[in-house]
Amino acid sequence: MYLIVTYDINEERVNKVRKILRRYLNWVQNSVFEGEITEAKLEKCKMELSFVIDKDEDSIYFYLIENKNNVNKSTLGIDKNITDNIY
Repeated sequence: MYLIVTYDINEERVNKVRKILRRYLNWVQNSVFEGEITEAKLEKCKMELSFVIDKDEDSIYFYLIENKNNVNKSTLGIDKNITDNIY
């Protein structure tokens, strides 16, 4: 499945969250990651993130796209991380 992750994390923890997400997905913009991921890896990623974030202060959004052919991506300005997965 294809996944887009966005987050709003306190500065104290943002680098830890970014480091975890980089192991699973492509960093495309500040606070945004995307890429192909299996269900098992997604669950592992969520578990790792849950140990880092403060659930009363931080938020992470997961957008699951089961059929990536139904998504069109366009960029205004430079594309910081070109992926071949979505056009």
